[in-house]
Amino acid sequence: MEQMIAQLQGEAVSATERLSGGGEDVKGQKSAVSDKPSKYRGAQGLAPELVEEIERMYGFDKPLHVRFFKMMRDYASFNFGESFFRDQKVVDLVLEKMPVSISLGIWSTLAVYLVSIPLGIRKALKHGSRFDVWSSTIVILGNAIPTFLFAILLIVLFSGGSYFSWFPLRGLVSDNFSTLPWWQQLLDYFWHLVLPITAILIGSFASLTMLTKNSFLDEINKQYVITARAKGITERRVLYKHVFRNAMLIIIAGFPAAFIGMFFTGSLLIEIIFSLDGLGLLGFESTIQRDYPVMFGTLFVFTLLGLIVGIISDLMYTVIDPRIDFETREA
Repeated sequence: MEQMIAQLQGEAVSATERLSGGGEDVKGQKSAVSDKPSKYRGAQGLAPELVEEIERMYGFDKPLHVRFFKMMRDYASFNFGESFFRDQKVVDLVLEKMPVSISLGIWSTLAVYLVSIPLGIRKALKHGSRFDVWSSTIVILGNAIPTFLFAILLIVLFSGGSYFSWFPLRGLVSDNFSTLPWWQQLLDYFWHLVLPITAILIGSFASLTMLTKNSFLDEINKQYVITARAKGITERRVLYKHVFRNAMLIIIAGFPAAFIGMFFTGSLLIEIIFSLDGLGLLGFESTIQRDYPVMFGTLFVFTLLGLIVGIISDLMYTVIDPRIDFETREA
């Protein structure tokens, strides 16, 4: 309401000014048209009828409980309403931004797991060796570098800065993407993802690497591993048939949080730096602008994805270790 009134008055301010508290608080001042005090910021000079019309447009003429239960019914049918300021349905906005966030989330998570798990296993097998020491040093240094700083460094070095121009500066695909054959479209797509995913990867694989190492170290020193080795079973079979199943359970448990973190919070600055218009940026802008339909719609999508990924990770327990049975109940 306050933003719409400010736009009508020609006094709208930027999101950063609004966030930092810029502008004078004029709540409660009287309207120039009526002596009735207004509850909205900047309503001076507007007729009460116009304010009421704006309230009806946003649904604020109805009681709070009526608005709440209507929102619940709409959300049950994936009807998130329309954006207050973009003149577009929230579902259409989410579907429009989804490919960017899915690309960053899936490929970043996949890259982190493909790097961290083998590295963590190797560090566990070589615990205390020179490889373990220098790899730990690299992991800690990588984790200490802020993601946004490393992203800027990548742009300066490899994206048309002062050195090389090997990768594109912005966007998910090239301008002529639609005219390319399918195999060139595939290459162009991954070519644009190299720098953003590398920037996300550098600060994300440290915790998973150390978690994998410690989990494998804990399992390797258990009695069943010593017994298996004493029976003459090869080291490879002991590692991947016995140790791997037990050690991977704790890693799989953290997958939903890691995926959602990559999907939203981890990609927000990356989307801004590399001009990738995804859900992270959309959610941030809607929060600053108080665009509640978009804000709640994106929150609903992230929560739903988190629940689905959580169910998938639970099912993966039985794939990794068939001894786990969710149906079994002790008497």
